[in-house]
Amino acid sequence: MNVGSLHLQKLSAMKTSILVKVFLVLPLLLFIDYILMAIIGCTTCLLGFGEDFYCGSFCLAGKIILALSALIFGYYVYPDIKGMFKVKKHGSSA
Repeated sequence: MNVGSLHLQKLSAMKTSILVKVFLVLPLLLFIDYILMAIIGCTTCLLGFGEDFYCGSFCLAGKIILALSALIFGYYVYPDIKGMFKVKKHGSSA
């Protein structure tokens, strides 16, 4: 095995890791967001909040939850993406 094939194997493992995160972790995170918003909606309905709550505060809460999920997912995937584009400083010339 030469250095080039090891780099390709590492790159292939990183791509697999990113694909697993995108196709398994991201849908799971979005499903958790969906369940959380459903629980919040059902709770506020039982407590008798009016339509004004759903047009204002509920939408704002949904945006905040989705933004936090996007930040968490970005933080989770960032090291893999950074490693994929990282230039090797001490690689062989051939």
